[in-house]
Amino acid sequence: MKQSKARLDAWADAQPRFHLSDLHIQMARELGLNPKKFGGLANHRQEPWKLPLPEFIAECYVKRFHRERPAKVVPLADIAKRQQQSARDKARHPRARTDT
Repeated sequence: MKQSKARLDAWADAQPRFHLSDLHIQMARELGLNPKKFGGLANHRQEPWKLPLPEFIAECYVKRFHRERPAKVVPLADIAKRQQQSARDKARHPRARTDT
């Protein structure tokens, strides 16, 4: 799954702000959650009936995928490195022209 740099930056900003691990970030990304909306989901102190955000993400993940965790957890830093490498490779080797 390829995401733009701005979207990865939003995830990177949300991780320390909401005290989420790489596991929780990957689960939230797979669920299709929006990191900009985490503020409304993470106010369990003001609204005691809500689960803390990491527990909420884990519960939603189990409901959707019927497993506790992803098979392989990839940190955001590795995803960003892979994207940069891919962009560099594309810049070095543009597609061959097929004009005749």
